[in-house]
Amino acid sequence: MHSSICLPVSSPSNTALKQSLSPFLGNFLPSKPYAPLKRRACLTTTKALLSTTKEAVLKDFHERRALKIISGLQNFDRDNVASVVTAADKGGATHVDIACDPELVKLAISLTSLPVCVSSVDPAAFSAAVEAGALMVEIGNYDSFYDSGVVFSPEQILKLTKETRNLLPSVTLSVTVPHTLSLPDQVKLAELLEREGADIIQTEGGKCSTPSKSGVLGLIEKATPTLAAAYSISRAVRIPVMCASGLSAVTAPMAITAGAAGVGVGSAVNKLNDVIAMVAEVRSIAESLSTASDRQTASKERSLKL
Repeated sequence: MHSSICLPVSSPSNTALKQSLSPFLGNFLPSKPYAPLKRRACLTTTKALLSTTKEAVLKDFHERRALKIISGLQNFDRDNVASVVTAADKGGATHVDIACDPELVKLAISLTSLPVCVSSVDPAAFSAAVEAGALMVEIGNYDSFYDSGVVFSPEQILKLTKETRNLLPSVTLSVTVPHTLSLPDQVKLAELLEREGADIIQTEGGKCSTPSKSGVLGLIEKATPTLAAAYSISRAVRIPVMCASGLSAVTAPMAITAGAAGVGVGSAVNKLNDVIAMVAEVRSIAESLSTASDRQTASKERSLKL
């Protein structure tokens, strides 16, 4: 737990705690500094805050409509990150995922009130990003490592998860299960991650998929590995599963049908040339998810009537 969260609200460096920026922090902040309060009272308040914040961050997952837009674990281009965050905000996303850098976090929260997630494979790097205002951390988005021949084993991922949970016991934690494992091994790792305190399991697979067709058929082929992982893992764990990597407006609804509680979209947005095109793509995906959610709700209502 970081005592820095108890700094005076008026501190210029405490951007993440401005009441006007993040609805996830609520109205718990007093107008006067915490300095006169005892540390124990401060920690109790902080613990309650983080618990409430986690519930808010996970709300869209529990409602099976989360849409996280990913700028890239190794993307430190401020202009591109700003465009991706703006597109997520204007296009109807529920979360945004950026590289684990405090300055990028400050940039992001100046542009959106959406929960900011930071991705890294270095647990020690998360603390500064959380202090800067990140409300969620992600061990994963490994795609950028595969080109260099770097592959993460289940043992490594479990170790990273334990370290992160020890450092940040109350922060929302998402962990990606690598597609390099067989489906049964992905399921086994997901179950172990749930026991270690992960709040969300993220799937992947777009990097290894090489579609043989163009158009809609190609988009479905591209998403097949991550859809298969979401289907299998969502039936083995109780925590939400986020289907990510290789998804589009065509396949995002399929992820929800397969059992995912949300979808993560990266290159379909962050590789576009301008923010207008990015907003249009995010909006298209968000609308496709909304349509899928409406259909599922209608189907459940019909079943209840019968």
